Amino acid sequence: MTEPEPKGFGPLRGLRVIEMGQLLAGPFVGTRCADFGADVIKVEAPGQGDPIRNWGRNRHDGRTLWWPIMARNKRSISANLRDPRGQDLVRRLLTDADVLIENFKPGTLEKWGMSPSELHAINSRLVIVRVSGFGQTGPYASRPGFASVGEAMSGMRHINGYPDMPPPRYGISLGDTLTALFAFEGMMMALWHRDRTGGRGQVVDAAITESCFAMLESCVTEYSKTGHVRQPSGSGLDKIAPSNIYPSAEGIYVVIAANVDAMFRRLARAMDRPELAEDPRFVNHTVRGEHAAELDALIAEWSKSLPMADLVARLEANDVVYGPINSIAEVVADPHFRARGMVRDIEDPDFGTITVPGVFPVLSETPGDIAWLGPQEIGSSNAQIYGNLGLAADDLAQLEAEGVI
Repeated sequence: MTEPEPKGFGPLRGLRVIEMGQLLAGPFVGTRCADFGADVIKVEAPGQGDPIRNWGRNRHDGRTLWWPIMARNKRSISANLRDPRGQDLVRRLLTDADVLIENFKPGTLEKWGMSPSELHAINSRLVIVRVSGFGQTGPYASRPGFASVGEAMSGMRHINGYPDMPPPRYGISLGDTLTALFAFEGMMMALWHRDRTGGRGQVVDAAITESCFAMLESCVTEYSKTGHVRQPSGSGLDKIAPSNIYPSAEGIYVVIAANVDAMFRRLARAMDRPELAEDPRFVNHTVRGEHAAELDALIAEWSKSLPMADLVARLEANDVVYGPINSIAEVVADPHFRARGMVRDIEDPDFGTITVPGVFPVLSETPGDIAWLGPQEIGSSNAQIYGNLGLAADDLAQLEAEGVI
């Protein structure tokens, strides 16, 4: 299947991005770029490709359903980066690229003769996005790192789950996704700086541990000034009430978040218990936090007396913040998410009609889009992209036969 030329959509059209790396954190930076119109060229090992091509428990006609999420809107070339000829091909691509994304173990680029200083010598405008477990410097830099370890070592996993139970992992690779978002943010800042100050690129050093650590809100300052070590708090947050999950009569759980004083007064009205808002135990945010268990019990007793439809109707009528705990089936069916483009039905020659996540955030003038669901064949743009470097068909055939591409 021939890959399409880059589409003319989104605020990043015209930006050329070379993506080297595999699995989640690095490639998801490339996905963010591609979703908003950048020409993302994914470099894969010949005959192997990105392992995400084969990840995921479910298949459609033998094809993984994870790959089209990570690969959409990208083009694929193959290059053996352990071979000097493969390295040279990628260096030639980088001479006029805007961004390089890599998530190899620190030191790997240097081993291949593609250190930042060497790359900036051939393209001073290049922004180099480096994603790793622990960053490019520091005592742990040389360690391999995955999302689960970054979540654990950053302190994030410690506060997840319930007291007196082993801290569970999240059902997604949250550390990878967070790191990709921070790396994308850093890339955009570096591009902005480059284009304002004379056109020189720089290195964006994004670590999984630090990305998770950045999400810990007031944990550090609380520990610094009071010695308090935040602990797991189950389905709610310590001293924040009411903000928890509550059952309906059918046993369906709904999140109710009414910890702000004005919102709690609305919830009290919805419960036909307006006097609760004047109760000394619940009159303001601070005292509600001290009596959270009592308050949660009162709300749960009320909520489970009502069918879900009636419970929702009361909460909506009183403008209380709430939300059901949706499964993915319920998300996909939700009319609001459909109207917002959060889930989209795409026609694809390999998958037929397939429902995929949309492109976010929504931009009013230059929105992102999904042009296609990505390359099924490793190196399917070799002829197109390497041909633009001046390599003839015979040259490409020889390099392919020798395992270089």
